[in-house]
Amino acid sequence: MRRPILLVCVFWCVATGLSAPAELPIPKSPLWEPVADEVYRQEVGSLIATEQILNAVAVFRGQAYVGDEKAVWRVEGEALKLVEGPSGGVTQLSTLGDALYAATAGGLWRYDGQGWTKVGDVPVAGICLHNGRVVVASDTALHVVEGTTLSPLTEPGPTPLLGVASYGGTLYVHDGKRVGLVERRRIRYEEISDWGTLERGCTVRDMLSFGSRLYVATNEGLSLLRGMTWYQVRGEDGLCYEDTTCLAQGFEHDLWIGTMRGGIRHVNDEYQFFGHPRWIPHDKVNAVACGENVVYLATDRGLGIIAYESYTLAKKAAYYERWLEEWGQKRLGFIHSLFLIDGEWQREVSDNDVGYSSHYLHAKCFEYAVTGSPEARAEAVDMMKSVKWSEDITPIDGFPARSIYAVGEPCLKAQHGSGGLPAEWHRTPDGFWEWKGDTSSDEVDAHVYETTVFLETVANEKERQWAIEHLQRLVGHIVDNGFFLRDLDGKPTRWARWDPEYLQTPYGYYARGLNGMEAFNYMTTAHHFTGNPKFMAAKEQLVGWNYDDDILRQKLTFHPGHFTHFDDRLAFYAYFPLIQYETDPELKALWLRSLERSWEVKRIEGVPWFNLIYGALTGNDCELPRAVAHLREWPLDLRRHSYTNSHRDDLFPPKGYRMYSERPKPLSPRETEPNRWDGDFMQLDATGGGAVIADPSGWLDAYWMGRYYGMITEPKTSDQSVTTVPKRGEQLGAKPYAGPPRPKLRHEQ
Repeated sequence: MRRPILLVCVFWCVATGLSAPAELPIPKSPLWEPVADEVYRQEVGSLIATEQILNAVAVFRGQAYVGDEKAVWRVEGEALKLVEGPSGGVTQLSTLGDALYAATAGGLWRYDGQGWTKVGDVPVAGICLHNGRVVVASDTALHVVEGTTLSPLTEPGPTPLLGVASYGGTLYVHDGKRVGLVERRRIRYEEISDWGTLERGCTVRDMLSFGSRLYVATNEGLSLLRGMTWYQVRGEDGLCYEDTTCLAQGFEHDLWIGTMRGGIRHVNDEYQFFGHPRWIPHDKVNAVACGENVVYLATDRGLGIIAYESYTLAKKAAYYERWLEEWGQKRLGFIHSLFLIDGEWQREVSDNDVGYSSHYLHAKCFEYAVTGSPEARAEAVDMMKSVKWSEDITPIDGFPARSIYAVGEPCLKAQHGSGGLPAEWHRTPDGFWEWKGDTSSDEVDAHVYETTVFLETVANEKERQWAIEHLQRLVGHIVDNGFFLRDLDGKPTRWARWDPEYLQTPYGYYARGLNGMEAFNYMTTAHHFTGNPKFMAAKEQLVGWNYDDDILRQKLTFHPGHFTHFDDRLAFYAYFPLIQYETDPELKALWLRSLERSWEVKRIEGVPWFNLIYGALTGNDCELPRAVAHLREWPLDLRRHSYTNSHRDDLFPPKGYRMYSERPKPLSPRETEPNRWDGDFMQLDATGGGAVIADPSGWLDAYWMGRYYGMITEPKTSDQSVTTVPKRGEQLGAKPYAGPPRPKLRHEQ
């Protein structure tokens, strides 16, 4: 919990002459249980692309080997090196006992770490270890390896064998259609089970003995033989894709499953999907092998390597902070996405820089409140000044810019405006800057959200003055101009309208609930911090217009095409201050009821920022384990790769949730891409191509919010190797900003 840390913050602030951070309300006796920041396994992916098909892979003495239609190759770093030894098409590589075996069309080869020896000249279709001996399937019979020769183990069977496995002290075989067993040197396919059957008409591709089960990979899912009973595992059971190809035992009692459209890890009753091109260089997985905390997936166009490193959420937070610095995503107190333009990474000066940066400002505020870090506080103050600058830079009192561009700086400058209109860029009189107009409600929501948390957790007395003044100017402009932002042309902007006339238009009618709640939030929050009676009078005007009638159902669910994610973020921006500062019990009851409805619709996604805000405001169970799992599953690589999930067979709503949108299943960040909290984690497919880099500020906001409210504990270990990352000082992305510095603000002059 954070209260002892806050006492440290208080003493530090007294010693330095700063005001101690205040505390946002924390629910008493919450129904949620804190989730410990325990060490977990973080995936780190890499690819080795090839022109040839890789048919086989194995790990021997910590070294990975792959086989193709010509030879065996050794994995060295990010390349493959040809191995002298087996020649001809390699169909299988297996580590058995103290040797590596390569099955080829021309025979079996064994590698003992010193050199390769040929063992028999017959083609080998399968190989396993049984009672300490190496058994191979060749043609219609099984053979055992004895020295450098193969000796018959069974009589010839009725059909050519394609695989062999040792399960429960017995040898099992398959011929591509049936699974049989060996009894008294004979292969038989009858009476191997008492209950159930192998999926009729399926194609058997691989078998694996794993504990109490014999797993069978088929084109129609997995079949499991337990004792003498068959079970089927299909999409409705969680299997991501049913057209399976190969099997391998993992390193943490996990099972790896290759398929025609990706790899699957089965661990802790969960199936995790690893698709092309994010994790593997081709859809079709031909073989899988696991080493110590690493898995190799051989495909038709190369090798996918997924290493597992020890992490805590604290280490991931430190990693993302380093990523922001190394990739050049910070600029002038704002946070930016990057785009690959003509081979170079460039920052996007976007349509909503102030709004998008609010999450990082929030993260720094919460981090300071938890740790007392002077660096976190300094960055929060610097970013809050840039928020204020966005209003200072315009010639209209209380009117904030969307984004700010330094004239001539290399970047991807937003060329579009709201609703498909052209971008409205305006140059400052000194010629150094341009600011983006036609500001929307998104920015106002973000301003109120970030300013209030800054005031509650970071601001000293001097900073409170200008931060509260900023809030008063912003909300005052809205009230004084008839409940909208009035742009340079004297007209309302496209989206920043909360007036009754607009809310009855086709554009405004669908947003009347959300916009009405935003307006109540602005007035309530501004009155809380300023005490200015005009904000209370404006709030009473909203009540007189019956705005509160539509707020209960502000979250649109019908028809499904109205199910948006960017509006959800705006709504929770508004809920967070509004519910904390509302003093009217009847209105607060309505806001809470609206939150409960919105949360019930939203919770299927398991997106942590929403979970944490709901839990902080209500003290109710907010499905913290799912939220923390989501944070852990974010990839370390923040490039937006292409991904495909629409082919999957497990697209069913999870039990206990109702499907409100057109998409049935929430997906893990490892199966999709890193996203801002206005993104769609239920989107099945995307074509990012790795040419865009997302910013992790939303992740950091959620993590530090969780730490602040005690929902996520500090790490339980003092081992710095799993709690932090070293600084490297590398430049990997956009070049450092080299334009003019932010000018002095109004209150600094």
